[in-house]
Amino acid sequence: MILDLIAAFGRVVRRKISDVGFGARSFIELLFASGSLWRRLRLVTAQIHFIGNYSLVIIAVSGLFVGFVLGLQGYYILSGYGSEEMVGRFVALALIRELGPVVTALLFAGRAGTSLTAEIGLMKAGEQLSAMSMMAVDPMQRVLAPRFWAGVIAVPGLAAIFSAVGILGGYIVGVKMLGIDVGTFWSQMEAGVDLWNDVVNGVIKSVVFGIAVTFIALLEGYGATPTPEGVARATTRTVVIASLTVLGLDFLLTALMFS
Repeated sequence: MILDLIAAFGRVVRRKISDVGFGARSFIELLFASGSLWRRLRLVTAQIHFIGNYSLVIIAVSGLFVGFVLGLQGYYILSGYGSEEMVGRFVALALIRELGPVVTALLFAGRAGTSLTAEIGLMKAGEQLSAMSMMAVDPMQRVLAPRFWAGVIAVPGLAAIFSAVGILGGYIVGVKMLGIDVGTFWSQMEAGVDLWNDVVNGVIKSVVFGIAVTFIALLEGYGATPTPEGVARATTRTVVIASLTVLGLDFLLTALMFS
């Protein structure tokens, strides 16, 4: 009984190590395959439109309501200390530092990440990737690389839109509904938000999240079992693994940036 448990544990560890090795090798191959991609920017721009533009509505609406909630919660918390004029700074810092990059990455994983996994998985199930290889077309260069760089480019832009719309939502609640002075709202925000420590660090976070989420989505689709059940399982794994990866990376990056 004990030997069987040890053997089962060893198989799991060996399989996970193999998965990590496959992912690292695939990431290196993807980077090498991207060398000649910039001579065909049309492939990247088309994927940016597909990934980014179709995710814009859910990002903007989510950002607006998150800004509403932050404005209300910030006012209720800060008014207890007589500092309700700090609501603008509270909303801006919460969005730019944390919620903008993190929530955008989570929504991107659920909207675009699953779409990428299903698309690549169905192409594999339909033997389209094998047909490309038979015609001397590298699937990594023609299919995966444009989608990868489109995700890396789209996520920071979507995070910026999320934060901007969220700040607008905080302004609507704080100034229009709760009566905070408009000049105080914007001046406190301007005084409290630093370009390098807040805005640039938020952009770095969103770039890292874009790399992680997009690569996980493509890797799950590329390694999916070529059956409908396999593609469905890969799509589910994309959401779970990408979400946990984003939250773990957020903790590490926050500890490094703001320690």
